[in-house]
Amino acid sequence: MTDAAPIVAEGVERTFRGATGNEIHVLRGLDLSVEAGETIAVVGPSGAGKSTLLHILGGLDLPTAGSVWLGGRDLASLADADLAALRNRYVGFVFQFHHLLRDFTALENVMMPLRIGGVAEAAAEQRARALLEQVGLAERLYHRPSKLSGGEQQRVAVARALAAEPPVLLADEPSGNLDIDTSERLHDALFDLVRRHGTALVVVTHNPSLARRTDRILSLDGGILRPVDRAELRDLRG
Repeated sequence: MTDAAPIVAEGVERTFRGATGNEIHVLRGLDLSVEAGETIAVVGPSGAGKSTLLHILGGLDLPTAGSVWLGGRDLASLADADLAALRNRYVGFVFQFHHLLRDFTALENVMMPLRIGGVAEAAAEQRARALLEQVGLAERLYHRPSKLSGGEQQRVAVARALAAEPPVLLADEPSGNLDIDTSERLHDALFDLVRRHGTALVVVTHNPSLARRTDRILSLDGGILRPVDRAELRDLRG
């Protein structure tokens, strides 16, 4: 294990039980080390286990075998409450669907994880304002999600995920529901934020444009990760 790496996975396997009782091996002895500030895209066919991998890296699920460390801590060794506390402090999540609180403004949505974490209201508001300005939403602070476009909602979700300054951001198809132009604006905001704050990013995507922006591209197929050259990237849908 590399102590300095925000995420380390060693020998990770994930097996599910099928409807007939058969074992389905989704991840097979997978190794991955994510360095501080590094950006990684995980590509591969639908059903390959990319979301499962992301959930395991972020402590939302535990592997059937193998080990995952976040910030040097072995997730399997933690009690549920300690795991939840580490996850909330150490990892930000962005999903394909933004999951914003519909009765709260953009500003309040981004403030929420800070307030839950005990940050004073004035400091939480200052931090949330700064993040929303950084993603180009300075004029949308008091708009509720229903008054925002899909791309704007996802930018709020990115700002919210980074509100508590987690060392790691995990994103699962963040632009999967957006058109090309809106996707590119979201990608601009996403990479500006993670590079500005030195956040490690692992993003699952079918979007070649998004994948090419990362430092490293990995393909998950047959339960194994392998490096992908940018020249190999074509249509990642599958």
